[in-house]
Order: sequence, then C-alpha cells, then structure tokens
Amino acid sequence: MSTIVKIQKIAFIMGVATSPLVVGQASAQQLSADYSGYVNPAPSNADSGDDASSSSNSKSTRKGGKKSGPHVDVTPYLEVTQVAFTDFKDGSSDVLTYSTIAAGVDASIQTNRAEAQMNVRYERVIGYDDGIDSQDNISGLARGSYRVNRALSVEAGGIATRSRIDGRGASPTNIVGSPDNISQVYSIYAGPTLSTNVGELGVNAAYRVGYTKLESRDVGTLPNGQQPISAFDDSVSQAASVSVGIQPGDLPVGWAVGAGWSREDAGQLDQRFDSKYVRGDITVPVSPTLAVVGGVGYEDIKVSERDALRDVNNDPIRGNDGRLVTDPSSPRLVAYQSDGIFWDAGVLWRPSSRTSLEARYGRRYDSDTYIASINYQPNANVGANISVYDTVTGFGNLINDSLSNLPTQFSAYRNPISGDIGGCAFGASGGSCFGQALQSASSAAFRSRGVTGSVAMTDGDWNTGVAAGYARRRFLASNIGAQAELSGNVDQNYFASIFVGRTLDEDSRIESNFYGNYFIPGFAGSNDVIAVGANAAYYRQIFRGLSASAAVGVDAQRQVDFDSQITGSALVGLRYSF
Repeated sequence: MSTIVKIQKIAFIMGVATSPLVVGQASAQQLSADYSGYVNPAPSNADSGDDASSSSNSKSTRKGGKKSGPHVDVTPYLEVTQVAFTDFKDGSSDVLTYSTIAAGVDASIQTNRAEAQMNVRYERVIGYDDGIDSQDNISGLARGSYRVNRALSVEAGGIATRSRIDGRGASPTNIVGSPDNISQVYSIYAGPTLSTNVGELGVNAAYRVGYTKLESRDVGTLPNGQQPISAFDDSVSQAASVSVGIQPGDLPVGWAVGAGWSREDAGQLDQRFDSKYVRGDITVPVSPTLAVVGGVGYEDIKVSERDALRDVNNDPIRGNDGRLVTDPSSPRLVAYQSDGIFWDAGVLWRPSSRTSLEARYGRRYDSDTYIASINYQPNANVGANISVYDTVTGFGNLINDSLSNLPTQFSAYRNPISGDIGGCAFGASGGSCFGQALQSASSAAFRSRGVTGSVAMTDGDWNTGVAAGYARRRFLASNIGAQAELSGNVDQNYFASIFVGRTLDEDSRIESNFYGNYFIPGFAGSNDVIAVGANAAYYRQIFRGLSASAAVGVDAQRQVDFDSQITGSALVGLRYSF
C-alpha cells in the first residue's frame, strides 16, 4: 500500500479526535426475556482487520452475541424489588427498607437507514421508614441516527440520571433511600449532519440543539463556614460546524478549513457561553503509517452573566429552591474572555487497523494545551483507550457533547441495587463518559482538562472492564458578581472502577463492581471527599419472560476531617419482560 493511500486511511478513520472507550462505574445488568449471557459489542468488520472480523462473525452467532444483520428488538418490562440498607457508622442497628415498582424499555434498532439504542426506566420508590421519601425516579440513555440519504442524517440522544449537586457535600456511590446532595438531571439533543464530496473536495457540516435540566434538591450538611454553591438550573445549548478539505493524493499534503460556533444560554443568572472559531489544518505524510499534522485558527470565547438581586445588606437573594435570583436590570458581567490566535501540532500514527494514536500540543485558552487519543483493539474481545482532553464549556454543553459522542449501538449498565445508569457507556466504535460533569452541578462555566483510560475484555464466559481517570475543572465566574467565590476555583476528581462478570450457564449470571472517587473541592476550608464501594449481583432466569435477581453492596464515603459513612445494602427482585 502506498504512503499516500495509507495516510488517507489514517486521516479518514481517526478524524480530529476520538472518544474514550470506558466501562461504567455501575455495570450490572438485569436479565432480558431471552437472557443468554453478557453482550459485548464487537467492532465493525471494516475497522477490525481479517482476524477481528472473523472473531466478530463467530461471536454474533453465539448466544448472547450482538446481532450482525438488520434487526428491531424492543423489550418492555415490569419489575418489583425490595431493598434494605443500614449505616454501620451511626451507632445504631436500624435497618431501613423500601420497595420499588419499575417499568422500562430496552430497545435496539439497526436497519438500512436507522440505528438506535434506548434503555429507559421509570421507578416508583415506596418508603416505609423515616428518612426514606416516596419518590419517582427516571433513568435512561438513548442515542439514534436516521439516514435521510447518502449525505444527510439526523441524530438525537438523551440521558436521565442523577448527579451530585455540591462537590463538597455527601458523595453516595450507591444511591439508596433518599440521600442528600443528589438531584435528577435530564438532557436531550437533536440535529442534522451532512457529509458528502464535491469532486475531490470533502464537505462536512453539522448542527445540534440541546436542553438540560437539573431538579432542585437539598445539598445537606456542608463543612462549617461553607455556603452552598449556586446549583445549575437549566440551559439551551447550540453548536454548529462546517469544514471542507482534501486528503493527500493529488497533492503531497492534505488540507482542510473549517469554522464552528457553540453557545449555551443558562437560566441561572442569565449566563451565556459563546464561542466562535475559524481554523485551517494540514496533514503531511512522513511514512506509510505516520503523518505530521498541524492547525492554526482564530477564536473568540466569551462567558458572561448578570448579577443577582440583593437585600439591604447587599447579600445575594436566593429563591425557595436555593438558587440565586437573577437581577434582570443588571448589566452583563464578563466572567471569561479569550480572543486571538490559537494553534496546535502533533502526529497521527496508525501502524495497523487495530492501533492508532493522535497527540497534539498547542496554545489555546491563553495557555499550553495538550490533547491525545490512543486506541488499541487487537481483536473483537479486547479494547483499550487513553484520552487526554482540554476544553472550555458549561454543564449543559458538556453533557450534550458526551451524548453526541456516544455510538448508536452501545451497552448501558445499571447499578444492581439503585437501578441507576452507570456514569459511562461503550460500544463497538468508542464510548462516552458523563462522570466528569456529574461530580458537581455548578451553574458556572469552566475549563475542563483531564485524562481517561480503560480496558475492556471478553474471554469465554468472563467479562472484565477496568477504567481510571483524572478530571480538573477551573471555574469561570465574574469577580464582582453573585458567585464570585467560584471565580478561579479549581476542583479535581480521581476515579477508578473495575467490573467483572461471568455467565454461569444458559440461565444464570453473576456480576461484581469495585469503584472509588477522590474529590478535591478546592474551596478554602473545604474538605476532600473520598468515596469507595463494591457490589455483587446474581441473576437467574426462572422461565421465559420471568427472571429473579439478588444483590448486596457496601459503600463508604468520608469527608476528610469532617464526616464518614459506611452503608450496607441488599436487594431481591423479580422482572417480567414482554
């Protein structure tokens, strides 16, 4: 294969950046009506090489394998569970109990024009004891794409889950009962995508609009002297991009020019994030597997907000939901502005169809910036990824970005006791993780930097996943506004998780999770928060349509020099799938 042809393949497959392949923190799954083992998405034949393709084909024909042809699978279900838990640290032996009644749908669609996956669940919690409120919870993850014609497609996605509100507060890893500092969050997006050629010229364009909403809940106890942050309320996000370019071929180098726009309008303090850029890129082949890449552009980013209404003591006024009340007559206060040239340069390396690397260094956001992605998938049963990222964004924008990066065929897993969607999902061509956004739901925009790495493996009846990462957020707020205490504040989060599952026979399976987070809030006088936990579950098919589950878990959280909690929980349940 010639140097130019191979470099064309490198640029086509790798694109600008790839998403991390990650395993969710809460990775247990219930049985389906025709349960026959864990489903591990296999890579497409086009990207796997001959060996991987052969493995994928054989995998798709075994029980529990992913269907390789067109299919429409829609499985509604009803579920009842009984949950018991106790706090080993509160000095009592009280065991609290509650019941849940749930209805959900698991759907997977793959036709000539449409691809979609949806896992949605409504749950009614029925509390019997003090401290457990009867409540309604909705959780789910969905992503789909419909191809209108060869060039045009329409995409959409959504998530319903629960998020921590204030990073300094409680950090339950297993959300049982009615814990403080946890709130329901919803996010959806939709938009068209265009990809076509005009002669040798490649043309790409996309637009999306999204909406994100966080419900109001109590933060609970904070360290002495700490005041609650202004929690995110809701926002409308928009993003648009267009690019044209030519891969190396007729010319010794490839080139592309593009432009983009991103905006988030938030309800809290009428905040506005607005970013516009234009840039040009070149690809210079060096060898059959290596290319040097570089780009330069102009960018204008501005984050602004209004002040809050103030009382006679000039203190910001909060509403009944604890959020700051916006002063509509306030002038716009600039929280962050970056206006000027940015650039980056690096390498693309793809020694085989199973291994790829992209790494770039540059100047952006008035400082050095690093981005990288490493992917290794030697066969259909093993996948590894490391991703380094750096971006300026807001809470709603970040969740919408994560949704749009999710593949249209993915595996979503739920905590066996709480039923919540895990922080990440993965599929054949990559995955997406929501954990960095859901650690704290601040209303302020922020610069987000970090690294995420994971390995997922399937070996016979065994499935294993390991994920770890680090996220750093520097908040952007006006120094003279109502949330000035957030300006320049930096929080950091370290996380790790391990998932192990084994299919015992045609009708039964066991799964276990081990996970941990170490969160550093960054506020003066605040306390670091450590949260670790483990759970195990057993699933048994009773007869077609009816399955039973049993699970146990132990979770611990500690605010350094402040408070700690160790919770034990157990569940038994029945599910009927139609």
